[in-house]
Amino acid sequence: MFLGDTSLNLDAKGRLAIPAKYRGGLVECCASRLVVTASPWDACLWLYPYNEWSEIARSVSRLPEAVPANRDVKRMVLGHAADLEMDGQGRILLPASLREYAGMEKAVMLVGQFHKCEIWSADAWAQKNEEIRAAASRPDSELSEELRNLSF
Repeated sequence: MFLGDTSLNLDAKGRLAIPAKYRGGLVECCASRLVVTASPWDACLWLYPYNEWSEIARSVSRLPEAVPANRDVKRMVLGHAADLEMDGQGRILLPASLREYAGMEKAVMLVGQFHKCEIWSADAWAQKNEEIRAAASRPDSELSEELRNLSF
C-alpha cells in the first residue's frame, strides 16, 4: 500500500531509489518487479507493482478499439510501459523517454495512490497541488457522485 508523498532525487543515470518503507513489501508481493508508464491525463508517471500492473494492462487492452479515446489511452498506458526491477540498493532506472515526458530532471516526488505511485517532477507536483487547492475552494467545484458520497 503506497501512501503519502516523498521527495526524492534522480541520480545522474536517471535512477530512483524506492523508499525503504516500500522495498520489503515489493520484494514480497512482486519479487521486486515493477512497471512504469505514462499517465494519459497528467505529466507524471505511474509506477505499479507487477501483480497490480497485470490487472490494469488486461483491463486497458480490452477497451473497445472503435472508440478513439480508448485507442489513445491504450497508446499512452500500454505503449509507454516499461518493465523494471529494483537493484540491490532498491533503485529503478526510469527510461529517458518517460523522464522527458514527465519533465523530470533531478528533484521528483513519489506520490502514493494506494495500489500504485505517481512520480512527478517536484515543480509539476507543486503546481498540481496549487491547481487542486484552487479548484477545491471554488463553490462551483465539480465533484463526482462517488466523491460526494464519501465520508472523510
